[in-house]
Order: sequence, then C-alpha cells, then structure tokens
Amino acid sequence: MTKKLVVVTGGSGFIAVHIILQLLQQGYAVRTTVRSLEKTALIKEMLTNGGVTDFSALSVVEADLTSDQNWPEALRGATYAIHVASPTPNRVFKDENDMIQPAVQGVLRVLTAARDAGVKRVVLTSAYGAIFAGHRGRTTPYTEKDWSDVMAPHVHPYQKSKTLAEKAAWQFIATAGQGMELATVNPVGVMGPVLASDYSHSNVQIRQLLEGQLKAVPHVDSGYVDVRDVASLHLLAMTSPQAAGKRFLATTGETLSMLEVADVLRTAFPAFAAKLPTKTIPNAVIKAAALVKPELKMIASIVGQYAGTSNAQAVNLLGWQPRSAKAAIIATAQSMIDLGIVTA
Repeated sequence: MTKKLVVVTGGSGFIAVHIILQLLQQGYAVRTTVRSLEKTALIKEMLTNGGVTDFSALSVVEADLTSDQNWPEALRGATYAIHVASPTPNRVFKDENDMIQPAVQGVLRVLTAARDAGVKRVVLTSAYGAIFAGHRGRTTPYTEKDWSDVMAPHVHPYQKSKTLAEKAAWQFIATAGQGMELATVNPVGVMGPVLASDYSHSNVQIRQLLEGQLKAVPHVDSGYVDVRDVASLHLLAMTSPQAAGKRFLATTGETLSMLEVADVLRTAFPAFAAKLPTKTIPNAVIKAAALVKPELKMIASIVGQYAGTSNAQAVNLLGWQPRSAKAAIIATAQSMIDLGIVTA
C-alpha cells in the first residue's frame, strides 16, 4: 500500500519538525520544503533526536516563499499540505510591507500550487497574532471568532503579516480554491522540547531567563502550549472531516505572566534559581525604551494587555488534549539543559 504524501513547508522550523516527526511516526510519506538544501542535515539531526531512525519516507526539496520556482513540483502527488513556513519576525525593518508582503504572497503561492496539484486539504499554521492584536479593554477569552484589527494603532507588523496572510488564505479558498479544503491552527507562545541547538525564536525567552540575562521582566501575559500538542492539532485538523473550514486556537487556555514563567523554572530547576528574575519592569519604562530601541516595539505593543484564550473548539470538535503550560515550559528548559544550550 502506498503511503499518503503530506507536504510540510519550512521543514527546519521548530513547529514543522515536530509535525514531520509525528507524520513519519503515523506512517505518512513526507516531502518538506526548505529555502536551502543545506538545512537537510539539521532536519535529520532534529528528527534523529526526536526518535526517527528511518528516513526512507522523507524527502527534502528547495522552495522559497518569495519565488514561484519549484512549488508545483513540491506539491505534486500530495494528498495534504501543511503550510508552516513564514518569514521570521525581523524586529528591525524599514517598511512593514517587507514583512507583510512575503507572508501574504507565500501563502498564495503554496495554496495555488496545492490546488493545481489536486491536494485535498491544506492546514495553515497561522498565529494567535491573527486573533488578539488591536483589541483594547478586552476582558473575555479570545476565540476563533476574533480577528486582529490591523488598522488599530500600535499593531506590530508581524501580527499584521499573520492576520493578512490568513485572511488571504480564506479569501483564496472562497474564490479560487475549486473545492480544496482549508483549516488553520493559531498557536499562542509555543514551548516544548527543542531538538537541536538551532531552535526557534519562541524559545529564546527561556534561554534568556535561565542564563540570567533578564534581571527584570516586562508585564506581558501570554498563553503557552507544547509544540508536540501544536503538531498533534495540525494532524487532527488535517484528517478530521469536521475540521474543514475551521480555525483552531492552539492554547492550553491558561495565561501566565513572564514572572510566573520564571517562577515555574525556579521551582523545577533550583540550580538556576539565583539567575531568575523576581521583579517586573513598569509598562511606561518599556514603552519609553521602545521609542529609541526598535527591537522593543513588539513587546511595547503588548505590555499590560489581557491575553486570555479558549481552546474549546479544538477540545470539543477534535478531542484535542494538550499538556499544561507548566509542563510545556519545563520541557523547553529540560531539553536546553540536556543539549547543553544552557548550563547552571
């Protein structure tokens, strides 16, 4: 029996590699795209660290979101596509369109190639950033019904790029999809085991905390979710009949401040306790600093903001059962200690 082929874009990414790992474990054939084939060794290193011993069902092809080249070949023969690749948030840029345009155009390139290849369903990795941004005075948990207001003041271009890319995807399905199905997964802060020393920007915070780089932290509340659960939600969204046409917030439903994250680490890893912060930085100080330090603009746009989320749709519709936020945070730190990324 021939294995069903799933194309996963951006295979060297933190979420993507965990998706590939679970697909291979569940008996799918996987073709993954990378901007450069030089990333192949890293992908195999991470999958090996994740427990994969047989790479016969995995192939790697070169395709860049900013170019039409190779996308038709990349999607050929696939039953499903999981589009994870996205331009990484570059905190310093001259024009916000430098971040927005590649995200939107990249989604449309992948969807066009998927449709033309006869792909049944695409799962798009969107973001919590496409849901919460630009809402002031919020007091009830965000759900899949919410969309970020890209016209609101102080919305960071990264959040705009995720919002406009996801909206472009739904618009494409409605007007040009020719019956192809779409589901999206919108993760909050993604934690969990890193599989190599080359890891995602979402885990940098844990390394900075453990290394004592942060003497005090901003008052930023966030949801956290384990990457293994984000991956399993992508697979449920890919195969469940009831997932077609739906968005799924990947969240445990818990909200933690950065200080609470530090407290989780302090309790779990006493050897690092002295390095972990115990104070918060006033919101006004962060906002003032962001005026002269562009890399702080993203943090400044979310300090003091409500960040409650609901996972009812994924839990009730798909039977998804995520680990706790605390378990996800501890798993991130433990993997960094095990790989020697951080030392006490």
